[in-house]
Amino acid sequence: MALVLRVVMQFVGLLLSLLGWVLSIITTYLPHWKNLNLDLNEMENWTMGLWQACVIQEEVGMQCKDFDSFLALPAELRVSRILMFLSNGLGFLGLLVSGFGLDCLRLGERQQELKKRLLTLGGAVFWAAGIAALVPVSWVAHMTVQEFWDETIPEIVPRWEFGEALFIGWFAGFSLLLGGCLLSCAACSTQAPLASGHYAVAETQTQCPYLENGTADPKV
Repeated sequence: MALVLRVVMQFVGLLLSLLGWVLSIITTYLPHWKNLNLDLNEMENWTMGLWQACVIQEEVGMQCKDFDSFLALPAELRVSRILMFLSNGLGFLGLLVSGFGLDCLRLGERQQELKKRLLTLGGAVFWAAGIAALVPVSWVAHMTVQEFWDETIPEIVPRWEFGEALFIGWFAGFSLLLGGCLLSCAACSTQAPLASGHYAVAETQTQCPYLENGTADPKV
């Protein structure tokens, strides 16, 4: 029962981590971190991401323009680019490391201690990837709220609001954190079948000298 529970935790943890990694990549390149709706022209909407700004018009469709300079961007967007790239890289590394630590993998079947360390390391890497994804998304959301309620800006000026990418990024970060937690818990769980196997081997080795001498087991 403990073995089945550990395998299920590993499978669910790896699946959640994979989902979070894919969503973090989508969040990185999705140009919907901020949305701007113009009251004077309801047929035109603006969106902004880490790499480009887009305008959506009913007649023309969606037109995007890449940012010309990295240094000209606000601080939150510059840092968000770096942290999202870091999250994507850590997520890929976590998949590789934790994949070799699964119990269902036949490679290195006898090296249970090594698999346990790989799972623990993979869980920690997923934790780091989740934090690296949550920080930029939460920072951009915080700056958006501050600018929305800024009293120094006239009320007639349109305000940026949350885009769809922020919610996808939050879901990605929490999926990575939860997946890493499940993998770490699976690595720390007691391996009952392995312990009983060692006990059986030890008992057999104790009885071997008596069998070779043709004498009975002293415990009988």
